[in-house]
Amino acid sequence: MTQQMEQSKQSQSSNFPGLRNRICVITGGAGIIGRSICESLALSGIKTAILDINPEAAAILATKLQKEYGTKCIGITANVLDRTSLIKARTVVESELGPIDFLINGAGGNSPKATTGAEMYRNNPDSPSTIFDLDPSGFQSVFDLNFTGTLLPSQVFGEAMAKQGKGVILNISSMNSFRPLTKIPAYSAAKASVNNFTQWLAVHLAQSGVRVNAIAPGFFLTDQNRFLLTEKETGEPTPRGRKIIANTPMGKYGNPEHLQGAVLFLLSDLSEFITGVILPVDGGYSAFGGV
Repeated sequence: MTQQMEQSKQSQSSNFPGLRNRICVITGGAGIIGRSICESLALSGIKTAILDINPEAAAILATKLQKEYGTKCIGITANVLDRTSLIKARTVVESELGPIDFLINGAGGNSPKATTGAEMYRNNPDSPSTIFDLDPSGFQSVFDLNFTGTLLPSQVFGEAMAKQGKGVILNISSMNSFRPLTKIPAYSAAKASVNNFTQWLAVHLAQSGVRVNAIAPGFFLTDQNRFLLTEKETGEPTPRGRKIIANTPMGKYGNPEHLQGAVLFLLSDLSEFITGVILPVDGGYSAFGGV
């Protein structure tokens, strides 16, 4: 980590009021982006429940963060597609940490089974796979993980916050939701649904004291998209990866740490009159017309 980034991280803990000793649940917390968000939460003094389908990864991360930052963190096994699992997790959080203040819906991702080989359809028998070749079950699984995996935690943990009369739900969307990328129809459609649901839920809960927003990351290398953006053998960018960099004005991929400021701002009291927004964190991608 660079000295500049370390100094930036240290300053975050004092720049966002109303965070210390609050309690946050984050789904998918042991993933690449989730881990970085969890680190910023712990640094800011937010007691964090790391929910993940991988119990060992969640427990290891919680132990590491608590030791490093002195903030209470716990790891909990949970499946965002299983309501009963989420209710059990809520009981553990409330018992070990207290009433929930924040929910970050971080579980999500894409799958090769929902990815076309061709960017555009051409009536050619030698063409890579197209939309007509995709198994609907692969499409459905990606939609379930990203959209239903946001809906169910919002119901289970959002209900607790609404009854308390305060709280923040923060969803993780994607720039694909605004400008769908070729090859990944399921992921783009699912994240567009997350945007619409974010706005709907923000209105629905607007007078309950619960705010609902989302961040829309641009291009970050993760386990889910690495196979599309880098060559497995060499690690060099694929043609698709080079195209993405060429259309990102900052000329680089984002680092997970680049999401931390946006997350903390939208959780903090500084954004108390902001609800129903989807904030791009994309290196200028959404502003660039290509010329």
